[in-house]
Amino acid sequence: MKFRAEIDVMPHKALLDPQGKAVSASMGNVGLSEITNVRIGKHITLEVEASNESEANSKVDEACKKLLVNMTVESFEFSITKI
Repeated sequence: MKFRAEIDVMPHKALLDPQGKAVSASMGNVGLSEITNVRIGKHITLEVEASNESEANSKVDEACKKLLVNMTVESFEFSITKI
């Protein structure tokens, strides 16, 4: 079976997010001063071949921990759907 994973990667909440800080500081310049505390991460989609959803979850989790996410400074969550 084939599954699609939607992965969201974000910097740890306790860490400074320089890109998010810069965007937050610029919101007032574009008339959006009501928007604050912007945090910027990344969204990854991928397809995985697996015999069941549990196996697909394990493979995606392993890919995140080994390659896609810097576990020292980032956290992740994902969802799996059968395609």
